[in-house]
Amino acid sequence: MHLEPDTTAVVVVDMQNGFCHPDGSLYAPGSEAVIEPIAELVGRAQAAGVTVVYTRDVHPPEQFEDAHYYDEFERWGEHVLEGSWEAEIVEELPAEEADLIVEKHTYDAFHETELEGWLSARGITDLALCGTLANVCVLHTGGSAGLRDFRPLLVHDCIGAIEDDHHEYALAHADWLFGEVVESEDLEFSSPS
Repeated sequence: MHLEPDTTAVVVVDMQNGFCHPDGSLYAPGSEAVIEPIAELVGRAQAAGVTVVYTRDVHPPEQFEDAHYYDEFERWGEHVLEGSWEAEIVEELPAEEADLIVEKHTYDAFHETELEGWLSARGITDLALCGTLANVCVLHTGGSAGLRDFRPLLVHDCIGAIEDDHHEYALAHADWLFGEVVESEDLEFSSPS
């Protein structure tokens, strides 16, 4: 699959210590397992001049104090608190070289962030989505991208999950409803020859 560098972004969702490091409060081995393939994908993308965006799930400690219904701390416990080691992107990924790092406070990286406007202002239409978790932040970000008329490409081998069933469900759902599922090796960041 040929993707134009000028209109493509690789969006790396929530590859943070809290989710990907064994000492993280919401660690999943499946999240840690995709660090290396994501690093390889990001390296290829950057070499081709493709925009790279990282998202960070970050929660102020008081975020859910006045919540009526939506309370992630109730569901997951406190995690990726603002300013904490857990909230940082894993050191194996080149986040310091990213074109944009988006801080988000929900599962959806478009919800009340600058992401949509930033991508649109640069003429980006195709999003190669990777990161974690498949059935949580990747799924909600991908669905939100599709509703905003971006083309979500979910990179199968670069998406982490707690359970294999979660991974397969989320990608099958995305493929059926709002996006496409691809393998990283099938992505080419260049014009067709």
